[in-house]
Amino acid sequence: MSRNRLLLVLLGSSLLSGCAADYLNNYDTMTLASGDTQKANQLLQTVDPYNPASNNTKIEGDGARSVGIVQKYKLPPTAPSAPATNMTVNVGPTGATTQ
Repeated sequence: MSRNRLLLVLLGSSLLSGCAADYLNNYDTMTLASGDTQKANQLLQTVDPYNPASNNTKIEGDGARSVGIVQKYKLPPTAPSAPATNMTVNVGPTGATTQ
């Protein structure tokens, strides 16, 4: 009988603890965004929040330059030629001989 009673108590306490979990998520602390109410209210009451220059739909540009850039990306790159430099690379200490 005591085993059944223990299981009943455990089942009841687990059901009640599930209800308390949501209550524990409410804290009496401040959040990181708690000081932004004045800024948020100013943005809500702004008549036109966009940059005035955003209404300009005429975008200045050079067509010939744009075509040249597109053609440069379409053509495969040319293989670079071998450098014509005379370079000597010495590895190891000077005067050392290998046997």
